[in-house]
Amino acid sequence: MSTILVVGNGGRENALVWKLIQSPKVAKVYVAPGNGGTHELDKVTNVNIGSSKENFPQLVQFAQENNVDLVVPGPEQPLVDGIASWFTKIGVPVFGPSEKAALMEGSKTFSKDFMTKHGIPTAKFANFTNYDDAKRYIDENDHRLVIKASGIAAGKGVLIPTNKEEAYAAIKEIMVDRNFGDAGDEVVIEEFLDGDELSILCISDGYSFIDLPPAQDHKRIGNGDTGLNTGGMGAYAPAPVGTPALLNKIRETILKPTVDGMRKDGFPMVGCLFVGIMVAPNGEPQVLEYNVRFGDPETQTVLPLLETDLFDLMQATVEHRLDSIDVKISPKFSTTVVMSAEGYPNSYRKGDVITVDELPQDTFIFHAGTSIKDGQVVTSGGRVIAATSIADTLETAVKQAYVGASKVHFQGKYNRTDIAHRAFRDAGKQKISLTYADSGVSVDNGNALVKNIKKLVKSTARTGADSEIGGFGGLFDLAKAGYTDVNDMLLVAATDGVGTKLRIAQIMDIHNTVGIDLVAMNVNDLVVQGAEPLMFLDYFATGKLDIQIAAQFVEGVAKGCIQAGCALVGGETSEMPGMYDPGHYDTNGTAVGAVLKDQMLPNEEQMAEGDVVLGLGSDGVHSNGFSLVRKILEKTGFKYTDEAPWNPSKTIGEELLVPTRIYVKQLLPSIKQKLILGLANITGGGIIENIPRALPDHLQAELDITKWEVPEIFKWFGRTGGIPVCDILKTLNMGIGMIAIVRADQVEKTVANLKAAGEKVYPIGTLRPRKEGESGCNVINAENLY
Repeated sequence: MSTILVVGNGGRENALVWKLIQSPKVAKVYVAPGNGGTHELDKVTNVNIGSSKENFPQLVQFAQENNVDLVVPGPEQPLVDGIASWFTKIGVPVFGPSEKAALMEGSKTFSKDFMTKHGIPTAKFANFTNYDDAKRYIDENDHRLVIKASGIAAGKGVLIPTNKEEAYAAIKEIMVDRNFGDAGDEVVIEEFLDGDELSILCISDGYSFIDLPPAQDHKRIGNGDTGLNTGGMGAYAPAPVGTPALLNKIRETILKPTVDGMRKDGFPMVGCLFVGIMVAPNGEPQVLEYNVRFGDPETQTVLPLLETDLFDLMQATVEHRLDSIDVKISPKFSTTVVMSAEGYPNSYRKGDVITVDELPQDTFIFHAGTSIKDGQVVTSGGRVIAATSIADTLETAVKQAYVGASKVHFQGKYNRTDIAHRAFRDAGKQKISLTYADSGVSVDNGNALVKNIKKLVKSTARTGADSEIGGFGGLFDLAKAGYTDVNDMLLVAATDGVGTKLRIAQIMDIHNTVGIDLVAMNVNDLVVQGAEPLMFLDYFATGKLDIQIAAQFVEGVAKGCIQAGCALVGGETSEMPGMYDPGHYDTNGTAVGAVLKDQMLPNEEQMAEGDVVLGLGSDGVHSNGFSLVRKILEKTGFKYTDEAPWNPSKTIGEELLVPTRIYVKQLLPSIKQKLILGLANITGGGIIENIPRALPDHLQAELDITKWEVPEIFKWFGRTGGIPVCDILKTLNMGIGMIAIVRADQVEKTVANLKAAGEKVYPIGTLRPRKEGESGCNVINAENLY
């Protein structure tokens, strides 16, 4: 059971706390300082500590004294002030970004420059620190402009003038009159974008991301989006304008480049990235702004739709394993109506008593500007309280939210009466005209990929196949390859994938090695049967085709085919929107080979006691056991980008992505000379489980682990994960990627062949009689392995 400290006192924080205490894993939530709503919740205690920078030492002390397991800062200011580092220094994880990453909200000039650098669509802009320069820029531009104070201005630093006189007044208000304080040290002047706004709450662990249902906020105080700007007078989700096709485009062109760009620039986003987006009339999304925390009131709207445990989601985020969470969202709609104090957003009343009548089903109240005075809940802020309702239709959710708002009473209460009006604006008038691309599938991208990889594929051509792609199937001429008598030969086929090693490739953004893995997993399974691999086909599936990633993958496949001596004769690239999370993909391969009947392996009839077991060195973990490897790293807090403890010159991710060794060309000469009685490819099941697959039932392989040097990477994972030796021998290859069984009198010649081909070869054991009940493989001297 965990203890959480939430920092803040608004409606957003009330909603976060409300959702967190629903987790059976949460024992206690402290809120500093909290409000009248958090005061009333079970398992929650308000703490009279503020969220400003001078309060950070007190917050840290409180967290230590109360054994806090997770800190969740709600507002932007403490994040911009660097609150995250105060807690990470004492070992308490923070669901929120670093001070450097928080500049994405703290400085609009910083974020606009970031968007330009990473090609993220946004309005044309210019940054100014000098009033006269800014005024001159306005003079020179005839289109409508938006004037933004670069710093944090409580959601009110964006001014939208309708003419040049208002634009001059706006920069004077920010830069000369200093109405927004230090936030106005610099201004951003950008072109005015017309269209529909969307708010996207994107949870990111710095590598993966998950976007919550798209919401639409209502910033203006008056109906019809009139009057002064506010912090937000209501919201609804999912907004109909956020179609699946549009959301896929936002993920591909905005969210993924943003998350990747922040990581690559050295300030990964860990927490909730709020992305304000304008959807132009032509359907193209552009970024209006970034915030580095949950939005308000969007949080009050979206969290009731989240069915996944919020604590699990936050914990996975701070542990950089967000991809391990299966996020479930309710199919319902949600609407929030914010009620404000009389006079807001100008000078407003405070201290009025609030009462709430019994609420309808699926309707919730979230406090914002409230506090406790003399045992009563009273108004203390401009935006006082909000009613949220969820229902099967948006219309019903809106109606119920207003019923909920009617149950709240305080003097001078005000709320807009048209929340979600934009959703109903075009109801019944929408015409549908969809293309295949609108569904998320780009035939043009697929064709472009084929064009890009033709040269790579052609490089794998061999006798019997020209490796041309683009047709309906791959062809192979057996006779040209030397297999002229079909009665003396057999075809052998294998199919396999790479498994969860792919996730490391996706996190590290290294995709050319797993293509080699895919070929290796298949062709090594062919050669153990004595077969020569002839041709290979690959399958690549993803939710959204990234041509560069797919081309890197095929580059690896081509390298693997060249190493194995087989032709890449075809494949399938499958783009399936909605089937895979952004940045995720899966692969599979099929290899076909041929073997002469008198060279088939294993030759069990010829095996006998005293035959020698030769071990061929592996290049690393290869492609099996990665579920265990990933779990060890997850549980111990290591990141794939950390320096590898066993090899400080590389990261853990780079070490794990070393491709599986391909043993084909090295083994075929000895197979054809009939020196080898059997082979075992050490894949899933490790040494213990794979060797018996090549043995007759009456024989057992006894191996001495001291006969080869077990690489440090295996010892490190064994020690760090506390893995029993007997278990690791059944999971990882321990430095031996292939086993060959030979007669004692053929060892010297076989070893010479393999060493001449560049292999590391170790005589590691012998065959002996297998008694009833014994396993097919026994490893001795492994007790003190690590």
